Amino acid sequence: MADAIRNTQGDTEEEIQMLDAIERWVTRELKPIVREYDHADRYPTEVVEQMKELGLFGAIISPEYGGLGLSASTYAKIIMSISSVWMSVTGIINSHLMLALAIQKFGTPQQKTRWLPRLASGEIRGGLALTEPDAGTDLQGIRMVARRDGDHYVINGTKTWITNGAEGSVFAMLVKTDPDAKPRYNGMSLFITPKMKGFTVGRKLPKLGYKAIDTAELIFEDYRVPADHLIGGVEGQGFFQTTGGLELGRINVASRGVGIAEGALKLATEYAQIRKTFGKPICEHQAIQLKIGEMATRARAARLLTLDAARAFDNGERCDMEAGMAKYFASEAALENSIEGMRIHGANGYSREYDIERLYRDAPLTCIGEGTNEMQRIIISRQHIKRNPAL
Repeated sequence: MADAIRNTQGDTEEEIQMLDAIERWVTRELKPIVREYDHADRYPTEVVEQMKELGLFGAIISPEYGGLGLSASTYAKIIMSISSVWMSVTGIINSHLMLALAIQKFGTPQQKTRWLPRLASGEIRGGLALTEPDAGTDLQGIRMVARRDGDHYVINGTKTWITNGAEGSVFAMLVKTDPDAKPRYNGMSLFITPKMKGFTVGRKLPKLGYKAIDTAELIFEDYRVPADHLIGGVEGQGFFQTTGGLELGRINVASRGVGIAEGALKLATEYAQIRKTFGKPICEHQAIQLKIGEMATRARAARLLTLDAARAFDNGERCDMEAGMAKYFASEAALENSIEGMRIHGANGYSREYDIERLYRDAPLTCIGEGTNEMQRIIISRQHIKRNPAL
């Protein structure tokens, strides 16, 4: 498993060193504390500070604004490495970088200069706020409204399931500036919304897994934001600005799935060589060999699909199908490998004293986040048909 992240063909020497540094950090700093923090559902403040020092909050932000400017391929490998031990903390980075990506790709020069350096350093952290109580995969169904009032907009509504919602300080907020627009996406806009009067954090949402980081409700009541916080400065572009970053978001979730699939494989492989039944290690039993063979194949295929999507993204190619394939397959691989890993552990797999149970609880999120796998299959099918018209 350790060799997998070092498959860095095409990366610069600096990026290879970054991957090695991440691998050492995961082993030295994350592995010893993950079980304690996960079980207590405790926010990892010290880990956040370490991620700031590593530059992870600026991973894909341009060096022009103080970021590392990493390729999507290198970024994906970083997320894989971290997720193999502690998937939750990658959410702190990803949601933050989705905010930064929206500003970097679509923001005005003034917005980039004002926000990106502080986002890159981790001085301010935040996320992307899309989901509402009645709108998830169907983004056009959001109800949060922004009304123009002089040189400000007044925002009212609620967002839910927002990563970094409690601990973050600024968010890219998808709203409707024209609720009556037809088609609906023409009335959607994206705002930079720092925490200030009218912005309240609701309850922290309890979760099966993905613990230790905050997932919260965000409530807006007559929240007044300056008009220059409208990303790009033009109303009606929010839907495209949001979906324009989803490919990288799905590559991130795919990378989390790869990490979980590989982490489960590693734990199962180690345990199968130590645990003995009928006088020999269980890895010598054919039933266990069949499971490990399937797990290894799934993990490898998931990694290759994810890196394929990341390369397409780096090359500036359209990659919604590739990102959808990677997200779909890798997340299902995470789910299957975590279940099979638990079975290989037997009764111990059901114990909180073993790490496999955490991977089992974390894996389902990857099948839901950044668009459900049902939606991914529809996207894949539509794009495949579009790219292969009948003669």
